[in-house]
Amino acid sequence: MAAHAAEPDAVVPPMPERTPKALRQAIAEHVPLLLPDFDAHWKWAIADAYDLGPVPAFMARWWCEYAIARDPKLDAHVTELQHRAAEATDIAEAKALIDEVAKIRYGMRKLEPGE
Repeated sequence: MAAHAAEPDAVVPPMPERTPKALRQAIAEHVPLLLPDFDAHWKWAIADAYDLGPVPAFMARWWCEYAIARDPKLDAHVTELQHRAAEATDIAEAKALIDEVAKIRYGMRKLEPGE
């Protein structure tokens, strides 16, 4: 997702505390282009549903989105992989590219606050 506004050589901000409020604040400060989607998803999945059950899944998704978007080089790499997969004419190549994106996203879930 190419949503960052930082320069390519910018310092990657640390991960926030693992709470919806802290994550929203970090998104607003460092990758504000993600904020409308974050807020809309929160409103639909949590606020309007009056259900806190989906909060862990919501946090897992947006934790990874922020982790990638806060790092301009990683964000560009993931975006390039996704574009290459979309344009691939060979199914094996497209699958390999999608698998690489999935591995990156999966790895982001392990990041801790402050990293």
